[in-house]
Amino acid sequence: MILMALDHTRAFLSAARFAPLDLVYTTPALFLTRWVTHFCAPVFFLLAGLGASLSLARGRTVPEISRFFLTRGLWLVLLELTVVSVGWYFTFRVVPWTAGVIWALGWSMVLMAALVWLPLPAIAIVGLALIGLHNATDAVPPDAFGALDWLWRVLHVPDVIGTPIDPYAETLVRIDYPIVPWVGVMAVGSIGPLLRQPSARRRRALVILGVLTIAAFLALRFGNGYGDPQPWSAQPSRIYTALAFLRVRKYPPSLDFLLMTLGPALVALASLERARGRLVTVVVTFGRVPLFFYVLHIYVAHALAVATAYAQGGTATFLLSNSGVTPTITYPDWYGLGLPGVYALWLVIVAALYPVCRAFAAVKARRHDWWLSYL
Repeated sequence: MILMALDHTRAFLSAARFAPLDLVYTTPALFLTRWVTHFCAPVFFLLAGLGASLSLARGRTVPEISRFFLTRGLWLVLLELTVVSVGWYFTFRVVPWTAGVIWALGWSMVLMAALVWLPLPAIAIVGLALIGLHNATDAVPPDAFGALDWLWRVLHVPDVIGTPIDPYAETLVRIDYPIVPWVGVMAVGSIGPLLRQPSARRRRALVILGVLTIAAFLALRFGNGYGDPQPWSAQPSRIYTALAFLRVRKYPPSLDFLLMTLGPALVALASLERARGRLVTVVVTFGRVPLFFYVLHIYVAHALAVATAYAQGGTATFLLSNSGVTPTITYPDWYGLGLPGVYALWLVIVAALYPVCRAFAAVKARRHDWWLSYL
């Protein structure tokens, strides 16, 4: 959650007028600032699946888990199209909607409401198949499905969905996060029973799985074949060659992207369970109220961006609109902060939201109202 806030702070406040992964213009520091946040979304989806699997092991029934997945998933989609959209654009003109990570989490949960009725090994197989095979369909265009082309965009192709008259001039939804293979990552979370093994065995298994996943990424990426539609090549310097190697596709996430992120995440999961101390307590506080933090940090980061625009002597009108089909708003040249300023305001956001999140986490710990599980 904290790393995710860094990425969104950068998106709102950076003075860079190019994509941070564009090797022609970027710097190693800016590239890695963006790259390190790639771990956020895969871990969100994996932990959602792990949570459901552990709930089943603790005695919740399949119908209960299915119902929770369905209702929470639809709730997340509603939040994405309303409260979250207003936070991103600071306008109540939320159409065209942006289908981001909360959208994909929501619809993945809706699909998981059906998948949880399968045996756990079958769920894991479905998840692995979606992760490993979806790149085989990269060359299939939405037009191949005729009137159902919109469904292929929702499932697999980052694109826009509009009115039948002119889909691009009258956009209704911009798909940033197609559902496949994200639902596969959530399904792989059915390895939850592994986490109920004795501590030493659990950590060893997680490390082995993580190392094998990392090795698979290295093998596929070095081969420069199947696994990512964006091949790497030698660059003028070693550091930029390494950056090219790490520059894998996120929208939709390629097999290489998911191997690159989930492998270290599994190793970290094994290592972090023994972490102790004040810093761990602070970090865990955000993890106890992830959705609450997610919604609040967007509003706070956006408000800081507006304040920064006025402080720099301009206006903030470009921060108060829905940009439609354009993937990102083109900010004026005079606006924005360098990377040190971005990091400084990121820490301000995290520090400011800590007491709020701690108070809400305390409420959730004291009370067990059903609706609190949706916040």
